Amino acid sequence: MLKRSDLHYYQSYCVEYIKQNHTAAVFLDCGLGKTSITLTAIEDLLFDSFEVHKILVIAPLRVASVTWGAEIEKWEHLHLLQYSVVVGTEAERLTALNAQADIYIINRENVQWLIEKSGVPFEFDMLVVDELSSFKNYQSKRFKALMKVRPKIKRAVGLTGTPSSNGLMDLFAEFKLLDMGVRLGRFIGQYRTAYFSPDKRNGQIVYSYKPLLNAEQQIYEKISDITISMKSTDHLKMPELISTQYEVELSEEEKKKYEELKKDLILQLPDGEITAANAASLTGKLLQMANGAIYSDDESILEIHQRKLDALEDIIESANGKPVLLAYWFRHDLERIKKRFAVREIKTSRDIADWNNGSIPVAVIHPASAGHGLNLQSGGSTLVWFGITWSLELYQQTNARLWRQGQTAETVVITHIIAKGTIDERIVKALKMKDTSQSALIDAVKANL
Repeated sequence: MLKRSDLHYYQSYCVEYIKQNHTAAVFLDCGLGKTSITLTAIEDLLFDSFEVHKILVIAPLRVASVTWGAEIEKWEHLHLLQYSVVVGTEAERLTALNAQADIYIINRENVQWLIEKSGVPFEFDMLVVDELSSFKNYQSKRFKALMKVRPKIKRAVGLTGTPSSNGLMDLFAEFKLLDMGVRLGRFIGQYRTAYFSPDKRNGQIVYSYKPLLNAEQQIYEKISDITISMKSTDHLKMPELISTQYEVELSEEEKKKYEELKKDLILQLPDGEITAANAASLTGKLLQMANGAIYSDDESILEIHQRKLDALEDIIESANGKPVLLAYWFRHDLERIKKRFAVREIKTSRDIADWNNGSIPVAVIHPASAGHGLNLQSGGSTLVWFGITWSLELYQQTNARLWRQGQTAETVVITHIIAKGTIDERIVKALKMKDTSQSALIDAVKANL
């Protein structure tokens, strides 16, 4: 069992930071121990200074169900903490809410139910939002529900490794939840006017905004007094990360088919206009084509090429039996991969254990299920992206399943199979640009250790 003295120096620093700040945004990379830090601060606030009495933790479902409880059981100094996991059926959730505990852990999908429908009085005086970035939409029901009760909360902590995965606009809702609009304004209109100018528009309708000159710096200064950030590379001995691209070239015929389908898709749009509203659907289809197959109108699969499957065969072969973790995006990609290779999906705790034991040569995983709290670093050090994602958050979190503390290999290799001359190239570029913006945020508020 771990003792308090086993906390790293940077973790102790973060504990004190949370205790000293009634409102705290804690931006820590995957693997730095956000959960143990927060629980240690809670323990001190509960039993040493008696500043809080009842804590609400909001987390992704799997993290709420397993991770927080497991972390309490893991550390000796946390054994006094009583916790109740508020998940499952409505009857199970009500039982958990009415149980005697210090900490109540709920998944974010049930936040609105807790506040508006459960009938249980909201008596929490401390709020912890694990993955603050999941509250970036100020129009969502869970955000609005939480804002109704926010004045009752004395202390608020927001935890994430990806604070602005889609740009600076995300920060408005995240910080309003923490400080009720003190730093970035109470209204989205205020925030937009102060820091952004319209970018893409159609007449009076604005589809996107771009930051004004020096806006980033101004935003960082506004939030710096309640924000701490750290990168794993600064504080942990991390393995070397090698990121490579395996480029595949389409034949002239395949290129022609790709371009024809692309043209047909654009022609199908009203007035041929690409807007934010239909861009997601369009890019989704182009991504499918780059991967080699697309769903037709009748949901059957139209195969365009097998270039990525051939590349994957080369990569698996060159791994020489070393375990390979494969990230896919579309269901038909998984079906095509399964037809060609002996692979196993990572779905259950048994799958995770077998992978970490090194008994799965090729495992496949979907980025949406590879998020928070999934430790796969013991099973291998090679990750292959068969089809890439637009989401920086999912991209980084999937990579962090292998590239994190506890990885025994000296290097982690992440290979992206990219179809040349397709949307793949655009996405790789976009991910890099988003990451630059996020890194700037993290560096600007980096703890002065």
